[in-house]
Amino acid sequence: MRIAGWALAFRIVSAILALFIVLTIPLGHEFPPQSSVWGNPSPFWDAFARQDSGWYFDIARKGYDFSGAMAGGRSNIAYAPLYPLLMRAVGRLFGRAPGDLYLGGIVVSWVSFLLAMVTLVRLAELDLPGLSLRNDPSKGDASDGAAAERAAVYTAIFPFSFFFGAVYTESTFLLFTVLAFYGFRTRRWAVGGICGALATATRVTGILMLPALAVTAWSALRLAPKRELAQGVAPRGERLASALALVVAALGFVGYSAYVYAETGQPFLWATALTRWGSGYHPGGAPWTAPLALVRALVTHPYAFLTSGPMAAYDALYGVTALLFLASIPFVWAKLGAGYGVFLAVNLYVPLSSGTFEGLGRYCSVLFPAFIWLASFESRRLSIAVVVVFAVFYTLGLTLFVTLRPLF
Repeated sequence: MRIAGWALAFRIVSAILALFIVLTIPLGHEFPPQSSVWGNPSPFWDAFARQDSGWYFDIARKGYDFSGAMAGGRSNIAYAPLYPLLMRAVGRLFGRAPGDLYLGGIVVSWVSFLLAMVTLVRLAELDLPGLSLRNDPSKGDASDGAAAERAAVYTAIFPFSFFFGAVYTESTFLLFTVLAFYGFRTRRWAVGGICGALATATRVTGILMLPALAVTAWSALRLAPKRELAQGVAPRGERLASALALVVAALGFVGYSAYVYAETGQPFLWATALTRWGSGYHPGGAPWTAPLALVRALVTHPYAFLTSGPMAAYDALYGVTALLFLASIPFVWAKLGAGYGVFLAVNLYVPLSSGTFEGLGRYCSVLFPAFIWLASFESRRLSIAVVVVFAVFYTLGLTLFVTLRPLF
């Protein structure tokens, strides 16, 4: 309850901060109708509905429209179904007005965030047992606070984690992803499989967690006999159960693709629709091209690069974030295991291979193994430094987001 309590308090403080930002800083461009929760501008409520929120609202209100994708344009089929379905179900509890759907989305995001923080602490405890900030005063360690809880704190205040409180899929996806890994780590195969399916039905890119879940299952099974044989109990049928859990975890992705196929005859038309946003998402290229170009620009002529165009500063924020997560992979792999290392590597490879940084901050916000690894360091000074830096850039990111700057 304590974790859920501070998570709720953080969301409330963040919402109040967003209100004051909207009231005091001019919007980046003309206010779009899809960013109005109740039909008329509302500085408080509208801060929850920005950018892609309108697409989730459109699905929750009208369902999928395949005509745009079939005609070669943008379409809401680029977005997976679970979040807007939950948004509709919860919104109908409040009423039938369009704004009630947005209210349903806010409730889904906030409740998912609270549950995700609680679950993340439970998962982190598997890797950080007994670690706390209370051992050695000579090193400047803190007097209390568990390492597992630090992982949740770092996740909550990560510079791009303001998406967890908006009408976006991030908090729901994080919840089901963490639950899936928790199920596989603890050999609760039904929990892992079902939550994996819910994650892949929340975001189609959730399918990228399957290699990591497979590695996690293999590790759990490899270690299980040593523990259980000592107690005279041998696991039976668990390899089959783990394999079945992996199949079940893919069903969210497979089910949505099958639905799109039934409607259009093209199972991956949703992927084609994704290429029609901004500069387009075309994964499959060399993932190092864009990061190397960014590093070269920031090292050789940083000011000239940051002032070179309207998106340069945003690309720097996204790109530096991605580079830091890339740098953490070998350390996460060594300390927390191959499963988490694979999870980070695959989920960074796909967006980076598209040659664009757009959205990478948001994508990194759900890469929880990096936060667990960061929480394993017990230095109080480091913890304070991380919290301060995260909080500063969280405020910057929230400001850009709610004032309709191009932060996606």
